[in-house]
Amino acid sequence: MMEQNQASVFNLTFRDDVIAVVTIDVPSERVNTLRAEFAKQLSDILITVQQQPSLRGVVLISGKSDSFIAGADITMLDACQTAQQAEALATQGQTLFSHLASFPVPIVAAINGACLGGGLELALACHGRVCTLNDKTMLGLPEVQLGLLPGSGGTQRLPRQVGLSKALDMMLTGRQVRAKQALKMGLVDAAVPESILLDAAIQLIAEGLPLEKRISWQERILNGPFIRSLLFKAVRKKTLAKTQGNYPAPEAILNVVAVGMDEGMGAGLEAEAKAFGKLVMTPESAALRSLFFATTSLKKEPGADAQPLPIERVGILGGGLMGGGIAYVSASKAGLSVRIKDISKEGILNALRYSWDLLDKKVRLRHMRRADQQNEMNRLSGTTDYSGFSSVDVVIEAVFEDLALKRQMVAEVEQNAASRTIFASNTSSLPIAKIAEGANRPEQVIGLHYFSPVDKMPLVEVIPHAATSAATIATTVSLAHKQGKTAIVVGDTAGFYVNRILAPYINESLRCLLDGEQIEAIDNTLVQFGFPVGPITLLDEVGIDVGTKIIPILVEELGDRFAAPSVLDAILKDDRKGRKNGRGFYFYDKTQKAKSGKSKKADETIYTLLGVTQKSYLNSELTAQRCVMLMLNEAARCLAEGVIRNARDGDIGAVFGIGFPPFLGGPFHYMDRLGVSNVVNILDKLSARYGERFTPCPLLVEMAGRGEAFYPKV
Repeated sequence: MMEQNQASVFNLTFRDDVIAVVTIDVPSERVNTLRAEFAKQLSDILITVQQQPSLRGVVLISGKSDSFIAGADITMLDACQTAQQAEALATQGQTLFSHLASFPVPIVAAINGACLGGGLELALACHGRVCTLNDKTMLGLPEVQLGLLPGSGGTQRLPRQVGLSKALDMMLTGRQVRAKQALKMGLVDAAVPESILLDAAIQLIAEGLPLEKRISWQERILNGPFIRSLLFKAVRKKTLAKTQGNYPAPEAILNVVAVGMDEGMGAGLEAEAKAFGKLVMTPESAALRSLFFATTSLKKEPGADAQPLPIERVGILGGGLMGGGIAYVSASKAGLSVRIKDISKEGILNALRYSWDLLDKKVRLRHMRRADQQNEMNRLSGTTDYSGFSSVDVVIEAVFEDLALKRQMVAEVEQNAASRTIFASNTSSLPIAKIAEGANRPEQVIGLHYFSPVDKMPLVEVIPHAATSAATIATTVSLAHKQGKTAIVVGDTAGFYVNRILAPYINESLRCLLDGEQIEAIDNTLVQFGFPVGPITLLDEVGIDVGTKIIPILVEELGDRFAAPSVLDAILKDDRKGRKNGRGFYFYDKTQKAKSGKSKKADETIYTLLGVTQKSYLNSELTAQRCVMLMLNEAARCLAEGVIRNARDGDIGAVFGIGFPPFLGGPFHYMDRLGVSNVVNILDKLSARYGERFTPCPLLVEMAGRGEAFYPKV
C-alpha cells in the first residue's frame, strides 16, 4: 500500500490493486464529526482520486477504533443567525454528497461503530455500505431529537434505499439500528467481523456496484401514489398524537419526504435544505440543542474537585424493584460485580429475575447472545447476610423510606464492609445528614436518588450532606456515569430538587379537580402542553400513598405552600392507592390492559366522594398555567437557595426526572423564552386570584427588575 496524500482529516492511500482508501480521522477528537470546513478537504481528495489512472474504486473508512462518523458538529448551527445561513450549510452537504453519489467508480463506506446523522447521510451517498458486527455499530438519523431533519440528502436517499415505511420510522423516531437489522432492511450490503471490514469493502467493489436494492414487495406496493398517500395520512395522524403538535420537525420530515417521492430527487433536496434552515431557527430546536449540550457537558463533570476512587464491586441492600433495577444497571451497564443483600431468599431471586428478564428480552430481540446473557448474570450474586461485602467499594441502600432502618443499614455496613466503602442511600425524601447521624465515617455517606424504573429513567440526583467528602461525591458521580445515568449534584434539603418542584405541580392539579375540572381534562391539558403523562395519571402510577408521602416533610421544612389539598385525605381514606391496588383516580379493569390512552377512564365515583360538581366553563390554558407556573417558581427558589448549582442542572433534572417538555428546554430555558418579567406578571395575577402560593420568589422579582435571563444571550 502506497501513501499518496495526507490531509488533516482525510488520509488518502492507494493500494496496489488500484483501490483508494480514504481514512477519516478528526485530530484530537474521540469520535469523528463532520464540519463545514471539511467539505473542501474531501472534495480535494475526490479530485485527486479521480485523476488516478485505472482506478477501480474507493473505500471510506474511519481511523477511530469504535466510531465511523457520529454526526455533524451541531455547534455550527448556533453560529447561524438566519434560516438562509443554515440552509446554506445543508446545501453544502448535499452538494458534497451528490458528488459522492455521482462518482464514476464505486465508493463503499466501511462502517465500524456509530454511523449517525451526517455520517449515515454520507454512507447513503456511497454506492455500497459494509458494517461490522461490533456491538457499538449503530446506524441512524437522530436529527429529529434535536428538532431538525436530515439536511444532507438523508430524507431523500433513505426512503430510496430501505423503502418508505422503514425510512419514516427511522427519521421520525431517531431510532438506531444494529448491524444485522441494517443488513436485513437493506441499509447495508454486508455485515462482517471487524477484523475483515476493509477486505469486505474491497470485495464489494470487486463484485461490481451498484447492487440491487433489497426493498420488500410490501415496500414496492407503497411506491404507488394512492397507497403512498394513505401511508402518509396514517403516519401523520400517529405522529400528531405523539407530539401533540409541539414539535415541528416530524411534520417537516413528512412534508419533505413527500415532495421527494412525488416530484423527484432534485425537488426533494431543495425542500429538504429549506426546511432544515427553518427548523434550525425554531425555539424548539434551540431548546433541544441546549439540552444536548447540557447533557454532554454534565457527562464530563466529576461533581467535585477530587479524583474518583476506583470502583469494581457494588453492594445493593434490598431486592425490591428499585434494588433490582440498580443491580441491573450496575452489572449490565457499568460492568461491575454486584452483591445483593435482602432479608429473604425470595427478595434476592426477585432482584436476579429482574436482570434476567431484561437481558432475556435482548436475547429474544437478537440484540444479545445467550452466552453473553449468562456472562452478565454471572456478575450478580445474592446473600441474606453480609458475606462478600468486605470487598465492595460502594454500597447502595434501597430499603424502605424509614429513617431508623436506614441508619441501621449505615451501622451494619460500617461493621461489615471495608473502611473505604461508600454508603449511598437511594432515598427520595429523607435528609442525608440525618441518615449519616451516628455514622463512624459520615464523610462517606451520600444520597443517590434513582427514578423508577431504574433501567429506563436517565437521571440520578447525587445528594451530599455537609460532611460528605469531595472524593465521595466524585466517586458517586463516576458510578452514576458508569451506570449510564446523567447525574446532577443537588442540595440536602426536603425533596431535594426533582420531587420538590413536582409536588406543587401535582398539588395544583388536584386543586383544579376540586374547582370542578374533569380528571381526564386535567391530564389531557398537561399532555398537550408537552408532559409525557398528566399529573393525576402520574400520581396513580407512582401510587397515591407513595406519591404523597413526601408532602409532610416538605411542609415541615419549607412551609404551607406545599400543603396538599384535602382531596388527598379523602382519597387515601377510601383505600385508593392507584394502579397497584386497582383503585385510584382512574378505573382499572383487571381483565384489560388499561395502561393509558382511550382504554383508560376516570372513576367518576371520585367526584361524589369529594363532593365536586364538574363545571364546563373552565379554561384548559389556565389549568396548565396554574400547574406549570408553580413548578417554575419553585425551580427558581431551588436555584436561589443553592439546591441546584446552576440553571443547566435544573433544566436537566426537570426534563430527565419528571418529563418536563423537552421542546421547552426545561424550566429555566422556558422562563427565558417567556421572559422573566412576563413570568413574574403571570404569577402576580395568579396570586391575586388563587392565593399567596403563587407569589413570585425574590430571585424572579430581582431578575425581572434588572432585565436578566438565566442563560446569557450569545
